[in-house]
Amino acid sequence: MTHVAVAVVGGGPSGLTAASALAPQIDGEVLVLEREAHTGGIPRHSDHLGYGMRDLHRFVSGPAYARRLTDDAAAAGATLETEAMVTGWNGERTLQVTSPRGVRTVTADAIVLGTGARERPRPARLIPGDRPDGVYTTGQLQNLVHLHHAQVGTRAVIVGAELVSWSAALTLRESGCRTVAMVTSYPKAEAYAAFRAAGRVLLDGPVLTGTRVVGVHGKNRVRAVTVEEAATGARREIDCDTVVFTGDWIPDHELARTAGLAMDAATRGPVVDTALRTSRPGVFAVGNLVHPVDTADGAALDGRHVASAVRTWLRTGNEPLAAPASALIRVEAPLRWVTPQLIPADGTAPARGDLLLWVDEYHRWPRLRAVQDGRVLATKRTPWPAAPGRIFRAPWSLVAEADPKGGVVTLSLA
Repeated sequence: MTHVAVAVVGGGPSGLTAASALAPQIDGEVLVLEREAHTGGIPRHSDHLGYGMRDLHRFVSGPAYARRLTDDAAAAGATLETEAMVTGWNGERTLQVTSPRGVRTVTADAIVLGTGARERPRPARLIPGDRPDGVYTTGQLQNLVHLHHAQVGTRAVIVGAELVSWSAALTLRESGCRTVAMVTSYPKAEAYAAFRAAGRVLLDGPVLTGTRVVGVHGKNRVRAVTVEEAATGARREIDCDTVVFTGDWIPDHELARTAGLAMDAATRGPVVDTALRTSRPGVFAVGNLVHPVDTADGAALDGRHVASAVRTWLRTGNEPLAAPASALIRVEAPLRWVTPQLIPADGTAPARGDLLLWVDEYHRWPRLRAVQDGRVLATKRTPWPAAPGRIFRAPWSLVAEADPKGGVVTLSLA
């Protein structure tokens, strides 16, 4: 059995940044447990620019970003243990860890869960047809191309038009594979206009909006996909030998669930308050485990934000549970979810001073309204759009006047 001051589960941007912030400021060991052979998370597989702008104030590639966060955590004094899978709980803040070195138990005064999120693969999307080779998620594609330098095909269809979808198009281009179509069920591509405009040069075919893939065909290798227009129901086949399913994220929440944490049915991650405290004392959740999915630097800033609450917990050891002393935030359609979901009595503002939301409809100039117990708390209009497929940030001032001991706070688009 090993005892540490803080155990951080997950060596991605949020976990590494939390470890960097905590290690120099607390007594005792900060241990990062990462299941892969190297720390860094998803950016390690993304060999293109676009990382580090909000947390490092630099514009670097994914691998460079992963190396920088890893080096910073190690330099701060954190212990980074790779190939260490947390397989379960053995009691209060007690983890069972399995690695090539054996099975052991780690107890901690505080635990930070930063297990991230993953894309839904084809089976989870219930797309019928054959089961040939050549079907990937973005993560699988980038792992094959950037880490193993494998060839993936010559003609690809990308399912989704989120920011990560354009990353997939870039990876395909680098591997010598043409993207002959990008397909999204939404009426317009979900990524920011700047990324869409620049990304067009990566495509050798159209962006098919209002369209979905309804079949994959091929025996040994993908031969074609069938797409269907939502408005007319018209179907046609697109010849391809590679299909990449992008986006449609779900948290890696198995460890949170087995801990018995209160879970949010919409995000499918743990319920957290503004300090990123969960319903279990001394257990915190950060990054894309709680908001699937924000950019890597946004997740990293969660790790920086949680450090204050962890230090407070270690100092007092008797912080109350978040839920009983907090007002719940919920949303109405077309908003799908919000995080954090709880407004605590201690007045803590969330990371970056933002509420993070997900929407299912495009609104160019969204106007949000917050209501509690029949009283309008605030109405705010944002100068940026709300769009499917990416995080929508709303100012915390929208709910700052809520009574933590009051009823549910409801957010809606007015």
